[in-house]
Amino acid sequence: MKPVIALVGRPNVGKSTLFNRLTRSRDALVADLPGLTRDRHYGEGRIGERPFLVIDTGGFEPVAKEGIMHEMAIQTKQAVAEADIVVFLVDGRQGLTPHDKTITDFLRKSGRQVMLVINKSEGMKYTSVTAEFYELGMGDPYVISAAHGDGVHDLVNEALDQAFASRPHEEDELENQDHGVKIALVGRPNVGKSTLINTLVGEQRVIAFDMPGTTRDSIEVPFERDGKQYTLIDTAGIRRRGKVFEAIEKFSVVKTLQSVSEANVVVLMLDAQQDISEQDAHIAGFILESGRALVVAVNKWDGLTTDQRDQIKNDIDRKLDFLGFAEMRFISALKGTGIKQLMTSVDAAYKAATANLSTPRLTRALQEAIEKQEPKRKGGTRPKMRYAHQGGQNPPVIVIHGNALDGVTEPYKRYLEKHFRDTFSLIGTPLRIELRSGKNPFDKNRE
Repeated sequence: MKPVIALVGRPNVGKSTLFNRLTRSRDALVADLPGLTRDRHYGEGRIGERPFLVIDTGGFEPVAKEGIMHEMAIQTKQAVAEADIVVFLVDGRQGLTPHDKTITDFLRKSGRQVMLVINKSEGMKYTSVTAEFYELGMGDPYVISAAHGDGVHDLVNEALDQAFASRPHEEDELENQDHGVKIALVGRPNVGKSTLINTLVGEQRVIAFDMPGTTRDSIEVPFERDGKQYTLIDTAGIRRRGKVFEAIEKFSVVKTLQSVSEANVVVLMLDAQQDISEQDAHIAGFILESGRALVVAVNKWDGLTTDQRDQIKNDIDRKLDFLGFAEMRFISALKGTGIKQLMTSVDAAYKAATANLSTPRLTRALQEAIEKQEPKRKGGTRPKMRYAHQGGQNPPVIVIHGNALDGVTEPYKRYLEKHFRDTFSLIGTPLRIELRSGKNPFDKNRE
């Protein structure tokens, strides 16, 4: 197993900055605002040939008893329990605080190996920046600058040395983990994305709090079901642009859109107890443009009357008619109903998005479509389609070669798309068709 390093500390000490440097990414949101990270956030790092997992956590207040800070504390405590090494970050410029002492008391009782790390130490002498932190009784502190990278390499190597000290034979046995199908859950705030992940995983893995906008980062959760590996991505809810006021929420929108682009399958969650909004259509449009495989999950379906259910189905058909290729599942994330059918649709969408379509089969399907309905003439010339082959996956791209294909109309392209989709059972994935005309350099008027 890869060693796990948890980053813990009070708000705004640089945990997410260090996380991004360790994972060589921008997966964690970073801004000069306390309390930016709320859930625990996993990433992969590597120093030389030594891979590891790192967990970014929210600002830690061990004594919080209620509200979002209490939920964040639960997440941090879970990260500590999962870690081999806890990197306890403090702020070298602010110095020792009572909050640091409270966290120290908790970490000492946790039984985990802890490394005290003083961040934001650039330009400061070691003796002056470390002196007061010896009061915590956690040994010699490490001094780094997460923003500039000073001391980070040595810190991680030491952390890995300590992690493997208790299991010396495991370092040579590390293998890359199979992350399986990456599933991004997207939708408006408070539609139940985090609740669905918690139901699938069977634990309080991400914060599900009755307050819109609780999730800000995109959180990846490894998950196994029926022997298959998945990675669930819980994303921040996307609001209308006019409603995005906080800098944090603007960052969250970007993270959600990035998660859609990086996912294999997107589950668009809708709230059955609210009207389908223009924003739902905007999110669906972005998913379609990105070419991701898609399943629509209508949540909070329990408790609705037959008339209410019919109304929401008609509303979806009318406002999201361009998602006709996607399967729709009606679920209750809280009660767990409809989850099996949802995951069946996810598997089918992924299979369709990554299908291998042979050139002979595609060409036969193309000829069948033309026999049923030929393209219209344009200016006395009828487009001639000769053969087709696959040009890409996720989404599937079908390239059709022939002559005078600039005369193929959009309705006919949609007809071809439907024919290919039906022929190859491409359910749950967008399908793109590219037309490539051959040219006769000697006679432009002849085909």
